[in-house]
Amino acid sequence: MNAPLTITRERAQRASCVEPLFRARAPLRVSFAGGGTDVASFFEREGGLVLSATINRYAHGTLRPRDDHRISIESLDLDTALEYHSEEPVQYDGHLDLVKGAIRRIAQLDEARGVDISLRTAAPPGSGLGASSALMVSLIGLLRDFHRLSLSDYDVAHLAWEVERVDLGLSGGLQDQYAASFGGFNFIEFEPGQRVIVNPLRIPQTTMHELESNLLLCFTGATRASDRIIDDQTRRYELGNEHALAGLRMQKELAVQMKNALLHSRLTEFGELLGHAWDYKKRLSPRISTPVIDEAYAEAIAHGATGGKVTGAGGGGFMLFYCRPGCRHRVARRLAELGLLETEFAFTTEGLTTWSYVER
Repeated sequence: MNAPLTITRERAQRASCVEPLFRARAPLRVSFAGGGTDVASFFEREGGLVLSATINRYAHGTLRPRDDHRISIESLDLDTALEYHSEEPVQYDGHLDLVKGAIRRIAQLDEARGVDISLRTAAPPGSGLGASSALMVSLIGLLRDFHRLSLSDYDVAHLAWEVERVDLGLSGGLQDQYAASFGGFNFIEFEPGQRVIVNPLRIPQTTMHELESNLLLCFTGATRASDRIIDDQTRRYELGNEHALAGLRMQKELAVQMKNALLHSRLTEFGELLGHAWDYKKRLSPRISTPVIDEAYAEAIAHGATGGKVTGAGGGGFMLFYCRPGCRHRVARRLAELGLLETEFAFTTEGLTTWSYVER
């Protein structure tokens, strides 16, 4: 009669000596309008606005404490790994630099400790769904919990941005980090001085469900180097290119119009505005669209889409279309014939989520 109790006590004693396993996930996002206005060169002068929503595809991270000062990192997406001592100088050599950068930043806030870190995402870098930034948010969430740091959603997003854009000098904006950290439908304002305001939108459930029924997310089959596109559009804006400037300013206006359309459940209008956002986005740089993207867009419109756009910087990745009710399957079939694969998704209201677990 006492055996089960003895086993339970032994397990409890073992568990009390084992540090928990830390886990985190952060959602990817689809951006509806405003992309490009979240790049510092623009919003520091004129302010930026972005309308986006997170989806149920995630960047995942796992952290297991070690009893030494070795740091082991494994990227399941890149099928690569590395290990180094926590007291070694960090070498940015193109091998998992984002991960090393985040660990280095956290080590400045707390004593470095040995850890095993494993990371994976539901979409490859360059897909246009903010995967790289979501992975950074997930990683910082892991490190925050492990080191018991007090970091808000804003802090996590800003730290992820600093590692990517400041420490490593990667081109890009701020929207992806904040979308992944907060989650849900958000209207995000970017003000001079790097002041960011995340405005959560209370979208009616019926509107959200109807959006999921009519929106079509397809992968073009190719990723892109977004930094080149962003550098090109930034250069054009700074040189006073009229098309680039008009495109960015109209992105802000369209973000406001699309927000209002969503809040009032005017989805036909929303779909048309999605197309307008794409028209003006293409003005930012000739590298944003490609012959494959142009053909896919034209065929989608011909088969029942009212509007659509590339979800990231451009040049490849995912495309998002709003289809008239009853037409989504025809659009998907035609795009499949062109080699674009449909990706099922649903919206999620959760942002960065972390937890710990002890095997008992």
